[in-house]
Amino acid sequence: MKRTFLFLMILFSCMLIGCSHMASDQVQPTPGVAVQTVPDKASPVAEEKDWASSVTLDMSSETLKKFVTVKTFVDGDTTHFIASDSSMVKARYLGINTPEVTGKVEPYGKKASVFTKQRLSQASSIVIESDDSSWNIDSTGSRCLLWVWYRIDEDSPYRNLNIEILQNGLAIASSSANNRYGSACVAAIAQAKALKLNIYSNQKDPDFYYGDAVELSLRELRCNAEKYNGVKVAFEGVVTRNGGNSVYVEDYDEETGLYFGMTVYYGYNLSGEGLNILAVGNSSRIVGTLQYYEAGDTYQVSGLGYRQMKPDDPGNIQKISSGHSGAFKDVSLADLNETVTLEEGEFQYAELAMGTSVHVDSLLVKDVSFGNGSVIIDCESDGYDIVVMAYNMDIGRDLVGHTIDVDAIMGSFGGTYELMVYGKDDLKISE
Repeated sequence: MKRTFLFLMILFSCMLIGCSHMASDQVQPTPGVAVQTVPDKASPVAEEKDWASSVTLDMSSETLKKFVTVKTFVDGDTTHFIASDSSMVKARYLGINTPEVTGKVEPYGKKASVFTKQRLSQASSIVIESDDSSWNIDSTGSRCLLWVWYRIDEDSPYRNLNIEILQNGLAIASSSANNRYGSACVAAIAQAKALKLNIYSNQKDPDFYYGDAVELSLRELRCNAEKYNGVKVAFEGVVTRNGGNSVYVEDYDEETGLYFGMTVYYGYNLSGEGLNILAVGNSSRIVGTLQYYEAGDTYQVSGLGYRQMKPDDPGNIQKISSGHSGAFKDVSLADLNETVTLEEGEFQYAELAMGTSVHVDSLLVKDVSFGNGSVIIDCESDGYDIVVMAYNMDIGRDLVGHTIDVDAIMGSFGGTYELMVYGKDDLKISE
């Protein structure tokens, strides 16, 4: 009996020792220190906040303010406004930098531009505000650095559009912390990153061209043609005229209020649907190589392609929409000889207008000659001379002495500017 009792005591002691070792193998919390549980997946944003309404427009503060209406939407972070005193204000939004659409186009640039336009188009009231007690100018010397506020109706509070663009992931930081609303800007950016919105999504922009061509605007291409000589480019514009193996494509630039154009040579490379894409009146996407045409001393885009079995190929030309018409902007010969100053530099207006549609009145015909299937009409107006090249038209020397009005494409040949007319309806005798 004693032996049995002794055996049971020894067995019980061993069990206690084993349990003690098991307990000592577990991690024990340190007194006074909280134990953090690490989840299997990244935690979502604790609370999504509308940072655009977290700040308030204080009309009594020391900052400068104006009630404005929109004159021109330029891109996501630039808008031209008209103030109540009829002055124009070119606004560059403070604290943000949206992707580009006016020069070399960048992913999410178009989406940012559309976002800004949609918000301000539905506004019942817009207020611009300086960051301090002065109207501060940006590095271009022509744009004010501003906060833009809007509200939908009279019963709604004003929203800060700069911050709203940031919180939607449509802009990156631009001195975002060092301004009047820096805390909200930084928080909006952090939230957009956490939610992986748009430029922070690590996803491709569905509206951006990811082919091997450089995506740009016609303004960028025209003003920097030498830079892109021999480069494959992609741009959009309206087809205004067909000149036989070439079409002319133009696009309106919101910032300058000017049209920019380009000659697009398709030669004999296209047929069927490819040619239909380049029909006059279509808004089309052009993909080709910019080349200097030495014989004409001008630039043109060539090397177009259309793979009918792969219509969505990014290297294809593409039709965007139809039913458009050329601007045929009213200009005089004096206008064409003026100097225009842009951010890119100084240009003769005729140079900037190359490839665009223009309307010119009251050209006095001094001479008519013929050659290479065209009629060469030497004209004069306001002390300036110009050549009108008329194609596919029955014109005789009896036109000399008359005054004509023309719808034409601005062109040049051999360093001399000329007006190219492609149909009888585009030339009218006014006297």
